This record gives sequence, structure tokens and C-alpha cells, in this order.
Amino acid sequence: MVRTYAKDDLINLTARHSSFVGVDSDGCVFDTMEIKQKTCFHTLIISHWKLEPVEKYIRETAEFVNLYSKWRGTNRFIALDKMFDLLRERKEIIDSGVRIPKLKSMKKFMASGVALGNPELEKNIRETGDSELKSILKWSNNINKCIKQTVKNIPPFKWVRESFDKIVKNSDMICVSQTPTEALVREWKENNLMKYPCVIAGQELGTKTEHIALATKDKYNPDKILMIGDAPGDMKAATENNAHFYPINPAHETASWERFYKEAYDKFLSGTYGGKYEETLIAEFELLLPDKPAWGK
Repeated sequence: MVRTYAKDDLINLTARHSSFVGVDSDGCVFDTMEIKQKTCFHTLIISHWKLEPVEKYIRETAEFVNLYSKWRGTNRFIALDKMFDLLRERKEIIDSGVRIPKLKSMKKFMASGVALGNPELEKNIRETGDSELKSILKWSNNINKCIKQTVKNIPPFKWVRESFDKIVKNSDMICVSQTPTEALVREWKENNLMKYPCVIAGQELGTKTEHIALATKDKYNPDKILMIGDAPGDMKAATENNAHFYPINPAHETASWERFYKEAYDKFLSGTYGGKYEETLIAEFELLLPDKPAWGK
């Protein structure tokens, strides 16, 4: 049975240590971003919206948004919307005559302020009966099924276990993610990592910014709060909570975790992480994730 987490688990988190560490999951702890996106998300976008005639451009645009840009790691609905917006501007798509959906109902759903996950989407559908949202929910459910069937036996990056052992001796730790909780629990349990986080916070509990805020409010000095992640959204969650950010650089994950274990975490604990050291790491990270696609230059 899947462990169900609620916002109260974050709010009622007991501060056992003076410092706090939030850790993302996909692409940060596990090398799952490529397989989830290319095998499940992108394939099902093409088949669900019947975009086979322009598959090449769908995959290229989806990979840019979800893997190789500043939108890496963002919520699936936000990423889908961004991807379709970019596609409508591409000359190859315009010339093909293929219609890219505008997803007006989904934009309205995203602007409503609710947690962007299937439960809230289902609730909205019950209230409105919106056919577009029903279609998007079907796609999203199929994504979850595909991931469950496809993404198995993927271990954490090297130096993750060593880092976690070190973290839990000195800090309170939670998982902060926009992946559905069911998948997170399954992947962490499969790798015997459930003993580390106090809470596993998935998309159903809100944004990453909200996860950190709920878990840390009035419990830790901001200088003692750290978010570890591989995407700009993780950095944004840290910044909006006046916390520190440690980047796991895409394509350099093992080296990033080794540096964390051997150097960065000790600096965090000693209060010397902020300033020039953190700024240098973030500058290095930002160079890896552009905001403009190659085809638009």
C-alpha cells in the first residue's frame, strides 16, 4: 500500500536538528528524467494528440522544454503548455498545417491556484464536466501507467547514499518534488531510501516553494535551509524561501553529488556555503540550461 502524505505532515514536521535539507527526486536522486520523458511523456503526447506527422519536431521541442532548458523539471501541465506554445511558433509546424492544441481550459486550471496534480484536475472535471480537461486527465493517467510499467530498477546516482547518511545525522530531510507521490514512494522504497526523508512531498501537496515553506516555517533560520535539485524550479523554490540552493548539474550528476558529500554540505553546516561559493556553483548550473531553443536563434 502506498504511503499517503498530506500537507499536515509538512506543517507538523518536528525539527530534530537545527538545519533542513530538501531534495528533489527525478534527475537529482535518480537518473530517471530521460527515460520518463522520452519513453512516456513525449511518446504519449504524440499519440494522444495525433501529432505523428510532425513527430520529429514534437520530440525536439519536448526534449528542450523538459530536459535541456530552464523549464527542466517543471510540473507536467506547465511543461505541456510551454511546449505547445513553442510549437505553434515553429516554422516547420506552421508549414506542416498540423494544428497544435491551445489548451484554454488547462491554462485556466493552471491559473486557479490549486495544486497542479491529477486529484485537483479530477475535482475540476467533476465540477465543470470540461471535455478538454477530461482529455488531459486521460493523458496524465496514461503517463503514470507508462512510468509504472517502464521505469524500474533505476538506482540512485553514486554518492547519493553516502550524502543521505551524512545529511540525516545533521539535518532534517524531506523529498521535494513535482512527481506524483505514488511514483516517488515506489522509487524510493524500491531503492531502500524511505528511511531517510521525514516526508515525501509530491505534486499533490503543492509547489516546491510551498513544500519548503510549510515544512520550515518558524523552525529554522533561513541560512540553515538548503534545497538540492537539478532544475531551475528547485532553485526558485529555495530563493522564494530565502534558502540556499545546491545544484545537481545535468549530465554531471555523480560529480555534483561527490562535491556535495566531500565539500559543499560541510560548508553549509559551518555557515560558509553562501556568498561567492554558492554563486559560483549556481552560475555554472545556469549555463547548462538556456531559455532559448537552438532552432529559434
